[in-house]
Amino acid sequence: MAIFMDLHIAPGIKPVEVAKAHALDVENQEKFGCRAMTYWFDRDEGTGFCLFDAPDEESVIQLHKNTHGLIPNEIIPVNSRVVEAFLGRIKDPEGYFEPENPKLRVFNEPAFRIIMVTETMDERLLIQKLGKQKANELLKIHHSIIREQISKYEGREAELDEAGFVISFVSVMQAVECAQSILKSLHIAADLLEFRIGLHAGLPVNRSNRIFGKTISFAGFLCKIAHANKIILSSVIRNLYKTKSTEQLIDNERIKWLTPAEENFLGMLLETLEKRWDESEFSVLEFCNEISMSKPQLYRKCKLLTGMSPNELLREYRLQKSLALLKNDNQNISQVAYETGFNSPSYFTKCFQKRFGIQPLHYFKEFK
Repeated sequence: MAIFMDLHIAPGIKPVEVAKAHALDVENQEKFGCRAMTYWFDRDEGTGFCLFDAPDEESVIQLHKNTHGLIPNEIIPVNSRVVEAFLGRIKDPEGYFEPENPKLRVFNEPAFRIIMVTETMDERLLIQKLGKQKANELLKIHHSIIREQISKYEGREAELDEAGFVISFVSVMQAVECAQSILKSLHIAADLLEFRIGLHAGLPVNRSNRIFGKTISFAGFLCKIAHANKIILSSVIRNLYKTKSTEQLIDNERIKWLTPAEENFLGMLLETLEKRWDESEFSVLEFCNEISMSKPQLYRKCKLLTGMSPNELLREYRLQKSLALLKNDNQNISQVAYETGFNSPSYFTKCFQKRFGIQPLHYFKEFK
């Protein structure tokens, strides 16, 4: 058995109709070897998400097909603990009973979330820069401050790795205020850590095999192109924030707000990089073809929004990927070089040394 989450796009459907469909799933679940755990529904957007414990995806599809006919538009495997971290629950919420049918649990609870991704300098590079004791002290302060602010602004710590946090919010106001408060609290440490924040928003199932995968990926990309001690917010966040409050003061020196056109361009850049980054033959000309732009256009827009040329951005993306691969004891420098799209180990070593101030072999060996 495994846990699956599916997406239903059903404009115009009412909460009570969704509740009835869920009740039918529960009633018939044993016939298909499934367990209908709960669901989320956003009437305004016409989107619903069901959570199932099931043998496989096909069992979930057949259960829906044979009970109410609402076939999922998409379905992905998920971890129940991760779902709870992002969405706050893995079973039906208390209450919400239909007055005319006390056995029917009706609720209209969207699964749309504001996702904050934070990022710091790679831990091994931070140790090389500051020494182990000071680096560990800074990271401890960093973790403590972020968790304190998450709690203060009612966020949920969904993921944590060496690079930073992934945090889920229901409220866009609280997410933006939390981001500003984190930077203010970190103060000088933010510069030493090369700390950055990216905010985006989206749905848990959206053409990715990871829950909130596309949203997390884009917020993480914003972190990578941000300057130290800065916040970048997607145009989605900007629009939601304006809707909630047009008079709230923003610390403009620390925040960059993306326009829809800028977000669309960066989305195309990210999609291309994710698809082609490990191909050594991938060129700027192919980059242009992928996003239907001339070379001067691509260079100008890429430089303006990321501070890097297309070549520099591709190289930076590959070098960041190499950091993760170098932490694997089963890899060697040559393997990492070729797997990250570099034409030769010597060129990879030269680029790595120039970017991080340390030889990749030293990074691989000294910090194991």
